[in-house]
Amino acid sequence: MILQSVIDIAEICARKGVQDVVLSPGSRCAPLTLAFARHPQLRVRTVPDERSAAFIGLGIAQQTGRPVVLVCTSGTAAYNYAPAIAEAFYQNIPLLVLTADRPPEWIDQLDGQTIRQTHIYGGHVKRSLDFPVDTAHADAKWFASRLINEALNEATAFPEGPVHVNVPLREPFYPEPGEEFAYKADVKIIEELASGFGLPNQQWETLRQELSAFKRVLVVAGQGRKDQALHEEIVAFCRATGAVLVTDTISNQQKAGDSINFHDVFLGAKHLHGEEALRPDLLITFHKSLISKNLKLFLRKQPGMRHWHVQPAGQVADTFQALTRIVRTTPQAFFQEIGKGEKPLMVTPAFTQAWHELEHQGKSVLARFQENSPFSEFMACYQTLRMLPANSVLHLANSMSVRYANLIGVAEVEGLEVFANRGTSGIDGSTSTAVGAALSTDKLVTLITGDMAFLYDRNALWHNYLPQNLRILVLNNHGGGIFRMIEGPRSQPELRPFFETEQMQTAQATAQEMGFNYVRVADAASLETLFPAFFNPATGPQLLEVETVSAENFAAFESFRDQVRSNICL
Repeated sequence: MILQSVIDIAEICARKGVQDVVLSPGSRCAPLTLAFARHPQLRVRTVPDERSAAFIGLGIAQQTGRPVVLVCTSGTAAYNYAPAIAEAFYQNIPLLVLTADRPPEWIDQLDGQTIRQTHIYGGHVKRSLDFPVDTAHADAKWFASRLINEALNEATAFPEGPVHVNVPLREPFYPEPGEEFAYKADVKIIEELASGFGLPNQQWETLRQELSAFKRVLVVAGQGRKDQALHEEIVAFCRATGAVLVTDTISNQQKAGDSINFHDVFLGAKHLHGEEALRPDLLITFHKSLISKNLKLFLRKQPGMRHWHVQPAGQVADTFQALTRIVRTTPQAFFQEIGKGEKPLMVTPAFTQAWHELEHQGKSVLARFQENSPFSEFMACYQTLRMLPANSVLHLANSMSVRYANLIGVAEVEGLEVFANRGTSGIDGSTSTAVGAALSTDKLVTLITGDMAFLYDRNALWHNYLPQNLRILVLNNHGGGIFRMIEGPRSQPELRPFFETEQMQTAQATAQEMGFNYVRVADAASLETLFPAFFNPATGPQLLEVETVSAENFAAFESFRDQVRSNICL
């Protein structure tokens, strides 16, 4: 007999806005599987590999902004969720993680598929809960329903994130013939209404007065969703005051002429002449992490700089070792209100001009280099990022793909949004995350990835839901080319076998087995001719593999660095 309380889990999820569920098959989780699979309002997909399943769920939640439910069986299956759960935790992505388990009396009794699952994800979930084993008593039924409500409320409360519910289940797992299997209309629902995040007028006045005393204000946008209303408020603030807006590719706040987008280029000059002209006395930040190590290092060495971080709630990181104030409001409200003082901020013009002059130089050096350099994966990235279609989605894999993109920038086409798994910056789920995104939108979804990240996550494609709108560009340098770019490992004799981990596979067999249209290229002209078909929405799933030589990629990138060092100055 299947417990009604397990069936109620699916009904509560549907009533509270869940639309997508990702299951991995198993026996112990059968009651959960049936409860979700039979629900008429839920879109349920089955992905055998739990690690890929969790990242696909993450990609769906990331794209839609809605919580996604993950369901797996007991034992090590639950551990395979861990990488995606950690990524969701640091990206603030709402997941409800349901792990089936044996009853507690059978833990550590040498029974099959049984491990210690309580609090299995440690500090990488917002909350970890244990579903009651038996719900015969009315109080136990009340507790079970209340617990699922609390879990979903917690997952979707700002800052959002994953919540784990461990569900011990006794046999039998399947309904008897003729047994009622019903979603109850009177299931318990607990709604949570979020309050607005605002500051009292007196605190706004204090902030405005303090702001007016600064002369060199830098605004840095971390990883965040595309938000036109927020962007307009930031641009209006910077135009009115002279403050400088710096954006990473994953900030989704770039605008030529208004934001600094090529800082990763010009701050990469080892000894930047005139660097003192760039030094801020106030740094204002919002949203999450940055890609640019150059920017982080620059900001960490600014003596006396004050740092305000704007975030409505939750833990705040002191990334630049300079945090002096946390402003508990939304970024949009902050930029709306902060400029309303009687004595407005007026940034020193020389500060603003210095940043925009180096922005121009960085963009020019990059353009000249791409016109004259031999073909490399850096050039392939440049070509691709210039051809991305409007109203599409770009996913960037770790490690070199996302770094190249941050140097190059993306084409300023309407409606383009950029994602990357920079919560923990691992290579393990980039393809799965892009698949999840593609399953959740009609827009074209492009993934730029390396051979190691692609091959590592091949099971992202091992299911029955290949999205027709998915485009994958694999930069295959036959190893972990990032280690050749880093000064430490490239000077060691162990570079090729132990760091780069040289491998000779291509993506062809995987692409063809999984149903992609596959093409391989090794030069700029061939790549350019393939873009129209690659980005054509009617051509179905495409995988384009760009083969390069790691040593040649390194030589090309070193040449670029030399040009930056030679041509960037104030």
